[in-house]
Amino acid sequence: MTQLTSNLIAPKFDVKKAWKIFGPFAIFAILFVIVIIRNSNFLSGGGLGVATQVSAPILMVALSQSLVLNIGSIDLSNAALSLLGAIILAVSLPRLGVSAPVFILILTTLFGAVNGALVAYTRAPSFALTLGTLGIFQTASLVVSKATSVYVDNNDSYLGHLNNNTILTIPLIFYVGVLLAILLWAFLKYTTIGRSMTAVGLNETGSVFAGLRIKRIKILAFAISGLVSGVAGITIISQSGSASPNGLGSDLLLPGIAAAIVGGTSILGGVTNPINVVFGSLIISMIPITTTALGVNAQAQSLIYGFAVIVVAAFTLSHARKNIVK
Repeated sequence: MTQLTSNLIAPKFDVKKAWKIFGPFAIFAILFVIVIIRNSNFLSGGGLGVATQVSAPILMVALSQSLVLNIGSIDLSNAALSLLGAIILAVSLPRLGVSAPVFILILTTLFGAVNGALVAYTRAPSFALTLGTLGIFQTASLVVSKATSVYVDNNDSYLGHLNNNTILTIPLIFYVGVLLAILLWAFLKYTTIGRSMTAVGLNETGSVFAGLRIKRIKILAFAISGLVSGVAGITIISQSGSASPNGLGSDLLLPGIAAAIVGGTSILGGVTNPINVVFGSLIISMIPITTTALGVNAQAQSLIYGFAVIVVAAFTLSHARKNIVK
């Protein structure tokens, strides 16, 4: 009775649970403090604005990836889809005007749904199928852009203001990413279909016996992932005012996956928190800034970057389950 009373009065603090919730934020805070100590002009010189600007497209791709990872799959084509969306957006903006972003979001959502249908109905590994669609999207980008850069004339009147206008030195496009993360968090936590996606990632076999429509859930997850990839394409145009197969966005796949995992998303499925993915993307953007502030040789920064991602992912990733990526 005494022990029960003491447990009711002072519940045991769960360190692992607390780290799972606050770990990504804590790591970002540590990196942030290190940079400020080493470079006192970081805040006054707009360093936070630069970091959030760099992390904005990474955040969008990471959020897209986290939705697919949550159902126990992986999408190797989502960054290429974002770039294709950016190129088509750059081409269509002069013709369609402000309706062009809506067109792109619909298009990338449909492409994402096709990816989901392939995964759901062929039952082939998602990494193999999306590796194939990665090549298709890259080829389409080359064809649409004619293997060159596509520029948006007068982009400030279209999307440039999302990157150029700031609040507390942070560009508006990053706030869009944060708002999107909050909406996705609420969707996964409070809606039936969102919780069903998590259930599929946790135990697909059990979900089948529970009567969940697995194929529809997978298609919807990939479709929403495609929608968010479209937002990443809009982010690219807002920042650069142009798009090309080799320009901004062409190297977002690995940072996007890393940000999702560093943000606590399990590559085995069933565990993700889009809000923590925000901090995951900030960590990915802060690591190079931190290594520079510490005076690390430029030639060694890639090595330090890779090592840091591995260490941070090891600390934030959930190891509670055994599974495979489907």
